[in-house]
Amino acid sequence: MLTLEQLRENPTLAKEKLAHKHFKNIDFVDKIIELDDKRKAVKAQLDELLAQRNAISKEIGILMKDGKKDEAETAKKSIATIKNDADLLETEVATLTTQQFDLLVQLPNFPNNIVPNGKTAEDNEVVFSVKEFPTLFAGALPHWDLAKKYDLIDFELGNKITGAGFPVYKGKGAALQRALISFFLDKAIEAGYNEVQVPHLVNKNSGFGTGQLPDKEGQMYHVNLDDFYLIPTAEVPITNIYRDEIVDEKILPIKNVGYTPCFRREAGSYGKDVRGLNRLHQFDKVEIVRVEKPENSYQALDEMLKHVESLLQALELPYRILRLCGGDMTFSSSLTYDFEVYSTAQERWLEVSSVSNFESFQANRLKLRIKDAENKKTLAHTLNGSALALPRIVAGLLENHQTENGIKIPKALVPYTKFEWIN
Repeated sequence: MLTLEQLRENPTLAKEKLAHKHFKNIDFVDKIIELDDKRKAVKAQLDELLAQRNAISKEIGILMKDGKKDEAETAKKSIATIKNDADLLETEVATLTTQQFDLLVQLPNFPNNIVPNGKTAEDNEVVFSVKEFPTLFAGALPHWDLAKKYDLIDFELGNKITGAGFPVYKGKGAALQRALISFFLDKAIEAGYNEVQVPHLVNKNSGFGTGQLPDKEGQMYHVNLDDFYLIPTAEVPITNIYRDEIVDEKILPIKNVGYTPCFRREAGSYGKDVRGLNRLHQFDKVEIVRVEKPENSYQALDEMLKHVESLLQALELPYRILRLCGGDMTFSSSLTYDFEVYSTAQERWLEVSSVSNFESFQANRLKLRIKDAENKKTLAHTLNGSALALPRIVAGLLENHQTENGIKIPKALVPYTKFEWIN
């Protein structure tokens, strides 16, 4: 959530930044400032009344001590009037505060100055791309046909059990999933991340804290009876570990990694983009999450990018890195880089990771602050990244490493799979 200071400091610049993200209700900035001015004016009236009440209360004590009962009774009546007026003003302050908050939480995060202009994925900026791509043999197959050929993934069985987008992994397909999860976790731990196991359901406060609620409510599975949400990413529970916390700067940076299944409704998805593993309602992902001092967060972002890149290099996959444009970024992000793997069989790029710096946006919603040596408190910066999401990684591995004799497992993954080939 943006702070009032960010809007008040330069309202014109605030509007420009929101427009960069293609936020439509730019007039919210003026409305929020106007409501805040009204709230402050009413609060000043309230404070003045409360000061009067305190002064009269002291006077009543003196009058009673001096035996001036009639004057004391008259003063008590004036206190009753003041209390009634104060109650009305307190209600008005609460109403204005709520109205202001309801508008403020609808504002997306400000984009970083280097975020490209644009509305859609077509406008994202390619900052790196490999130059060499695998050459497949004649008759090479897309991953959904390879999954069937080698009995790795059963999409129809998943549809029977649950519905479309919930595949069943079998045999070496299941082993490959498990191997990738262990590989990603081990590499993150080697990089200094602390492994955590977190709940797969969260409450509304957690969804609000990281910005999924109310922005993405329709994309999340909701357990109505208990009012819980199935997590769309491990970012939500891991980051919420620090909700309502004041952390000592001495323990920073905080670096956590966790594996969870992820659940997304993906409403409105259709066509070739959802075939096979391209887009699922349930999938596995390893997530890295960091809490940083504001002055260190962009260095941390660079470190996270290098970490994700090293994983793709180890898996011998052709990849590229995109800097997302304003219109393609998430609600909470200030700067996001996407990693995509090239599917040689499908002849298209598949997103496998997003790495983002949220600056203080999530921390403000979470009430996550840093305490320095002088006990001064400031909002932390939070970051997260997929390291990595499994479905399209599996698709990329199957398609790019297929040969006429089977699918060759990358050397770095063999100690985890315990087999070199799928055939």
